[in-house]
Amino acid sequence: MADAAEGGGMRRGRNETEEERADRMWVELIQEVRVAQMGVQILFGFLLTVVFTEKYDDLSGTDQTIYLVTVVLGACATGALIGPVSLHRLVAGRRVKPQAVRLASRLTLLGLVLLLATTTASLLLILRVATHDGFVPYLVAGVVGWYLLCWFVLPLWTRHRYTAK
Repeated sequence: MADAAEGGGMRRGRNETEEERADRMWVELIQEVRVAQMGVQILFGFLLTVVFTEKYDDLSGTDQTIYLVTVVLGACATGALIGPVSLHRLVAGRRVKPQAVRLASRLTLLGLVLLLATTTASLLLILRVATHDGFVPYLVAGVVGWYLLCWFVLPLWTRHRYTAK
């Protein structure tokens, strides 16, 4: 067996056509979307029930506004994260998979940003109702910082650090 380093160094990338790459990327994207969809659908489903509880009438005007914004953000996140499935279904067989993968990837990223906003607003509302302490905004900011680190900073750092230039 030949040494991988022979002939100019280690091989990088894959030997695949644009269509094969699109097929592989589509499968990977759908697996990622499944994880995010599950979270956003559970959160959104929970949010939809809050307005029908007795506690909702006791919320301050500010908390009701936060709730409404949260529900709209959840609906938008759900739409963006389900969008790739609809996109695939409507363009399947039309020979546009590479373009569809790029668009679905953008929808997924938008969905993650909207999920971040939904989760942030949900956490803010829950903590405001659970406790009226002044530390709530700082706690929410800390959690948002954690999400940003896990969801965006570390992946972008990894991409920058380990991607060939």
